[in-house]
Amino acid sequence: MEVRKYLSDQGFIEIETPYLIKSTPEGARDFVVPSRMNEGQFYALPQSPQTFKQLLMVGGMDKYFQIVKCFRDEDLRADRQPEFTQIDCEMAFVEQEDILETFEGLTRHVLKSIHGIDPGAFPRMTYDEAIQRYGSDKPDIRFGMEFGELNELAQHRDFNVFNQAELVVGIAVPGGADWSRKEIDAWVDWVKRPQVGAKGLVYVKCNADGTYKSSVDKFYETEDLAKWAEVLGAEKGDLLLIISGEASASRNQLNALRMELANTLGLRKPNEFAPLWVTDFPLLEWDEETESYHAMHHPFTSPKPDQLSLLDTDPKAVRANAYDLVLNGNEIGGGSIRIHDKDVQKLMFKHLGFTEEEAKSQFGFLMDAFQYGAPPHGGIAFGLDRFVAILGGQETIRDFIAFPKNNSGRDVMIDAPATIDNDQLKELHLKLDLPSK
Repeated sequence: MEVRKYLSDQGFIEIETPYLIKSTPEGARDFVVPSRMNEGQFYALPQSPQTFKQLLMVGGMDKYFQIVKCFRDEDLRADRQPEFTQIDCEMAFVEQEDILETFEGLTRHVLKSIHGIDPGAFPRMTYDEAIQRYGSDKPDIRFGMEFGELNELAQHRDFNVFNQAELVVGIAVPGGADWSRKEIDAWVDWVKRPQVGAKGLVYVKCNADGTYKSSVDKFYETEDLAKWAEVLGAEKGDLLLIISGEASASRNQLNALRMELANTLGLRKPNEFAPLWVTDFPLLEWDEETESYHAMHHPFTSPKPDQLSLLDTDPKAVRANAYDLVLNGNEIGGGSIRIHDKDVQKLMFKHLGFTEEEAKSQFGFLMDAFQYGAPPHGGIAFGLDRFVAILGGQETIRDFIAFPKNNSGRDVMIDAPATIDNDQLKELHLKLDLPSK
């Protein structure tokens, strides 16, 4: 009710878009629905109303919103369901700043209405900065333990584990110097689990008396360890934990450790709310399996205007006019300024590996609409289920959805999905031969 109130007061019009649509590549598998009246053809259930809301902007609707069911046929986890609800929004004649201000306002309105909290202006961080400081593009900033890079200080000694690493990176755990060797070893074993994949941990105790004790004392002097502590922002009584190896993997591993430590130490307080904008995402990401670039958000995301020429020379360097809203270490919303120029959209499809025929077949309706003049436009979608769960002090969205699916994607209340009889299959022109009921 508060979301509807805020958006209505801001001049947004609520419009329902179709559920039976055309299958388009948006990063996950579609749920498909066979058409009885069009033999051999299928509808898809929408992963989002993306193309429809862009068409609405072309059609002259300045501000659109919809609280809408979306569907993705993907593996489940705590914050993911096959059907979920979005607060879906789009605005015409806007720049990125307009979107951030409007939806920062929405988030503050909801936090104030539900919990009586006004977090003030939201901090902002680029994607590159978030990865460097936290190893994650959705960092939880309710607590410290920021990453510090130690290559210059830790390499060029006789410790080959660090010398051969692309990145040496660590965090300072508050009060950790009091941990026993057994407790530290338990965390070493934790990062070695296949789910994390680190080869080990180097630790340094910053003792209360100003001395240092580490697992690499034979390779480093006290002065070295003191410099590490300074870079990691450690105080007396803290524990340094350091991971090394390939840069991307090391950051992922240390992020996993940071979050697990925060849970164990009670630093992720459910009654505290720390929102954050993350901006300037890469436009494209390389997929090793297909050996091609994929859109990091979706194919309609606009590149930064001054970086368009880089698409031909250095695609991975191009940054997108894209932004995510992060709350307590969870992405609760994401969006972008869209491409509104037909030639730029064609160029984007080309770099994503679409032939002209494929692009016309999949998205010809949008390209045709652009011929008549599309306004600059952008938008955002909030994951309502995830937002509500966080407001309720949790992260498992299943506890905040009526009749959720289980980990196998089943509705255990009504026992779905279920088989259908052969007569229905014949009507739908499907030849799956199921036993009669």
